[in-house]
Amino acid sequence: MRWVPTLYFVQGMQFFVVMLIAGLMFKNLGVANDQIARWTAVLGLAWAIKPLWSPFLELARSKKLIVVATQYVGAAGLGLMALALHLPHWFGAAIVVLFLIAYASATHDIACDGLYMASLDDKRQAAYAGWQGAFFNGARFFITGVVLKLAGYLEGQVGVFNAWSGVFLMLAVLVAVLATYNARFLPGALSAAPSAGTAAGVAAMLRDVVVDFFRKPGIWRAVLFIVMFRFAEGQVQTIGPLFLLEARDKGGLGLTTGQVADVYGWVGTGAFLVGSVLGGWVTSRLSLRRAMPLLVVAMGVPNATFYYLAAALPQDMLHIGVAVGVEMFGYGFGFVGMILYIMQAVAPGRFQTAHYALGSGVMQLGFVFSKSISGDVQLAMGYRHFFAWTIACGLPALLLLLWVPMPRARGGAEAVPA
Repeated sequence: MRWVPTLYFVQGMQFFVVMLIAGLMFKNLGVANDQIARWTAVLGLAWAIKPLWSPFLELARSKKLIVVATQYVGAAGLGLMALALHLPHWFGAAIVVLFLIAYASATHDIACDGLYMASLDDKRQAAYAGWQGAFFNGARFFITGVVLKLAGYLEGQVGVFNAWSGVFLMLAVLVAVLATYNARFLPGALSAAPSAGTAAGVAAMLRDVVVDFFRKPGIWRAVLFIVMFRFAEGQVQTIGPLFLLEARDKGGLGLTTGQVADVYGWVGTGAFLVGSVLGGWVTSRLSLRRAMPLLVVAMGVPNATFYYLAAALPQDMLHIGVAVGVEMFGYGFGFVGMILYIMQAVAPGRFQTAHYALGSGVMQLGFVFSKSISGDVQLAMGYRHFFAWTIACGLPALLLLLWVPMPRARGGAEAVPA
């Protein structure tokens, strides 16, 4: 308890700054939706391709050293964001800094999970897994519910650019303080004997892992299913928050930054967590094979909810808050399906841990692709037709259930003819 909460709180903070807060900030600073979607998608590649360099981190002197170093790099990046917003070409400078934060954060993810597994036996890993998830998602509460709310308040006091500059400066100080704390309390030493492995050996092992992954029976069908599972999600989760901020005369709901913080940071995040827990419970009772159609349908709830909001354009916050709560509950309930699918149908085999990481990378690549096109599609269609389009985008995943490999009851993946 001295280090698990702070370790995963920092992990969540860095991730949600790049993948949630950056887009909302750019929207308030006047950046067009297509630019926001395209650049935040490119930033998301960091988490998609991190399996490519994760084996090489085993050559480092200690996992603790990597964790602490990347936390300080993240803190420095947040401080640089505060400065970048005051430069003449602030948008380009901000993207460069966010690249630094994203790749530091992705590297931090690898090292902190490795540190967690290396420092705790199986029993304690299970015992603290709940705290791990709670503080990672607690960072989501903090970033969207507290930091975004503060940014909204400051926007009215000192202007949009100064408000966000101040917010990033405060985040930089907070992450630096937590990094200093973790340098003291994380298990292990900041320096240790180098690994006996070599970069050439690691590269050969990585090649074997990738080749073995793509030789699995039915793997290309599984990859297609993973990509299509997230095809609608990547679009609606990118444009949905921007739609809440968009002016009413442009087809949006015209909420303030503070109001978005209320409905997304508190109502939305709470509903997401409840949906995730319930989705996991239902799947454990039914088995993944029988639960998957329900989980895929649940992933379509956000698409239908945003279509309703774009068509009705409600004005009272209670109405909007309930709708966002339903949207995020469906998202949390359905997303469990993809995590378990990769775990139970894709990962099993000779390199189970590495193949889970590769499957997760494929999942993130699917998300990045759909996210990257979402802004262009929305600008071409308008919000109402765009959300109708996302409903249609969710149907292929449902049809693919007839065709893709699914896990057997014992937990192994079915052998499906290639």
